[in-house]
Amino acid sequence: MLLAIARIAVATLCLAVIDPAQAQDRTIVTLGTATPGGGFPVYGDAVARIINETDPTLLVQPRNTKGSAENIPLLEAGALDMALVQGEAAFEAMNDIGRPPANLKILAAMYTTPGMFVVRADSAHRSIRDLVGHKVAFGARGSGLVILARYVLDGMGLDMDRDFQAIYLDRAGDGPAMVLDGRAAALWGGGRAWPGFTVMANSQPGARFITPSAEDIAGIRAKHRFLSSLVVPADSYPKQDRDLNSVGSWSYIMMRPTLADDVAYRVARALHRGEDDLARRLPQAQETTAANTGVIVPRSELHPGVARYLDEVRLLR
Repeated sequence: MLLAIARIAVATLCLAVIDPAQAQDRTIVTLGTATPGGGFPVYGDAVARIINETDPTLLVQPRNTKGSAENIPLLEAGALDMALVQGEAAFEAMNDIGRPPANLKILAAMYTTPGMFVVRADSAHRSIRDLVGHKVAFGARGSGLVILARYVLDGMGLDMDRDFQAIYLDRAGDGPAMVLDGRAAALWGGGRAWPGFTVMANSQPGARFITPSAEDIAGIRAKHRFLSSLVVPADSYPKQDRDLNSVGSWSYIMMRPTLADDVAYRVARALHRGEDDLARRLPQAQETTAANTGVIVPRSELHPGVARYLDEVRLLR
């Protein structure tokens, strides 16, 4: 695990340290991710490498941020060209929930994120309601995963801050150690190959995942219809021998609307020309396809440059 983290750090450094003369010949595109130790930085680094390798006229530079809650205003301010945004945060921003509607566009549907908890394998906790009253690490405050947790728990008649001793992290990567050493009873996260869950699954004594029951899922979706029933397939994590059912939504690579159409077109073309290689490098990126984006994202929400590319490859509905 330490070796994997070191490789990610080296890769990020390589992306950041570019010959100034080389950079002058390339279009620099900034990509906001999230705090170290979470899924977004790993995904963002992989996307940047694929785009940069596929189109030598582009230079995508990932930047760590506080996550979805910060990425959206940074995009609105023009401080980022692109950013990774959790589905629930995107839903709120685009639908005037708790804030004015955001004028942002989408490059690609990233992947689905079924939310779930993880505990130590020797924990007595076996259901979400078993965790009521206990310390739970819900993630970094700016993370979209925290928003997902609020919706999931609300659909079960629970409140994150009232019914749990909620812990909010400065760095997403701090969560697993808190569960392993007993400072927290559980860690919240989501999706396939999420780094915190991988650390837990590879630990001693191992991990147990806790998801909503079938009845809970029905109640959550009845109250929050934008959430979908999703599955984390067996073997997504070490020793995970069965499918895990939960709820969640698609996350997105979003763009500022003022990014030049030609740049957005080139980014989309490079990303999707390299999508098979991206999928080989990162399991969760198997869902990052032009075909999925063309089906899931309405044309009106796509950046015009992206829509142009999807029209060319005949994948836009």
